[in-house]
Amino acid sequence: MDSILVIIALSLAIASVINILLAKLSISHIIGYIITGTVVSTIFNFNGSPNLHSLDLIGEFGIVFLMFTIGLEMSFAKLDKMKKLIFVNGFIQVGLSSLIIFALAAYVFNLDAISSLIIALAFSLSSTAIVLPYLKKSKDIVTPYGERSVAILVFQDLAVIPILLLMTFLSNNELSVTDILLKTLLYATVIIVFMFTLGKKIITWLLHFSSNARMEELFLSSVFTIVLGTSLIAHEMGFTYSLGAFIAGMIIAETKFHLKVESDIATYKDLFLGAFFFSIGTKIDVIYFLNNLHWVLGVLLLVMVIKALVIYALMRNQANKSNSIKSAVALCQVGEFSFAIFAMALNQNIITAELGDFLILITVLSMILTPFMVNNIYKLAAIFVVEYFEADKIASIDSTDHTIVCGFTILGRIVVKELTKREVKFLIISDNLQHVLLARKRGYDAYFGHLDKLPVLESLKVEQSSSIIITVNTLKNKQIICDSVLDYYPDANLVVKVNSHEEKQALSGIKIKHFVNAQQETAELLVKQSLA
Repeated sequence: MDSILVIIALSLAIASVINILLAKLSISHIIGYIITGTVVSTIFNFNGSPNLHSLDLIGEFGIVFLMFTIGLEMSFAKLDKMKKLIFVNGFIQVGLSSLIIFALAAYVFNLDAISSLIIALAFSLSSTAIVLPYLKKSKDIVTPYGERSVAILVFQDLAVIPILLLMTFLSNNELSVTDILLKTLLYATVIIVFMFTLGKKIITWLLHFSSNARMEELFLSSVFTIVLGTSLIAHEMGFTYSLGAFIAGMIIAETKFHLKVESDIATYKDLFLGAFFFSIGTKIDVIYFLNNLHWVLGVLLLVMVIKALVIYALMRNQANKSNSIKSAVALCQVGEFSFAIFAMALNQNIITAELGDFLILITVLSMILTPFMVNNIYKLAAIFVVEYFEADKIASIDSTDHTIVCGFTILGRIVVKELTKREVKFLIISDNLQHVLLARKRGYDAYFGHLDKLPVLESLKVEQSSSIIITVNTLKNKQIICDSVLDYYPDANLVVKVNSHEEKQALSGIKIKHFVNAQQETAELLVKQSLA
């Protein structure tokens, strides 16, 4: 027991230190968890140990909770609306990618047919665990490329079920294809009928009862009971844990509790996902990886190029070049469900141990590279095509004596509304694409970029502006933007909103001409209204 506590304490300490350093470098915390897993695995010689089943199980429930949150957003109405994107685009992407990768594995690398099939199916899947949180955080989930990417991810997650069933058949010489299909169809029917009849009533009653009790811990425990219970039922029927959680999420999506449920489990989902990526790190054999680095990188690059070309060709028929490229970049990696496929193939001796280790390393490296790719997706897409919303690629404007509004949150929208009333000439700059698209939809002159970048300052002709209104929220962003603007044009008329006296003090070293204290102004208005 003491040794387990030492391992847990050391893991938490290493993860904290690494993620703090990575945060300063704006690198995803996912990399920190994977590195932590590798370091701890190397120190305690986890690699190849049969005692990691519990850790893998905990990590797998990170994917379970992720699939549950996907289900919360996949109400039947939304699923029906997106059915073409999900089932047509998803099927073509998985099918075509698998076909090309199978041909390469079988005829170029001379692998047997069964190994080639497993590799093709596993490599056709992308990483929901990394891509979906990025799309949500960046608000790109509502953009054309984001919507199509999510649709393909949903199909891929559903496709895991028949893939694992196929592997069960490949490893079972006693049952015929007919027997397996009939058994699967029967169990699938039982699960669906149970979940959407009696299960739906139980879930709704449980959430309603715990909500009326007005005890947050009771409501949270009810949600956990639902997620774990439905996952275990699906697993006992021979399906993945994720399937049960996904269906439970779809059921709750039809109720009034779906927003509260999603917010309540967000922290726990991230915790389990951290355990999942930690478990991935424990699978890395550093010596084997270094000895085979050239092969791992070569095969990974080949797979990513194939998937990117397939997705680009698929999307190009439905979207512009920019959106097609972004979808290709977002989904060209190998996903986390590949671990489940390779682990099952190894356990059932369908593929050799050496091949399994090699495939797992490719998947791990792919997931390490993915955060860097998705966080810079606009810059990567801008290499091939530049549009008005490509970050820091703004054509020089033809305007003078204009006001620049930095940020388009609620405050920025109110500022813009007042400027419009007063017929003041203005433009909007924001690093949030969703805000830019919204501003453009409302008829405003809005640009996607960062006001701390020299090309943006030049393109927006800051030196010819009448004023620059800073409405961003964080102190760090205000400092960076104001410093950059004043370095470029020292006489800039900066008007900055501050939330407190302490924030104003922190900005006092910068030559900002005008501060507006949000709390002070609000207090004066409250008093004025009370005395009116």
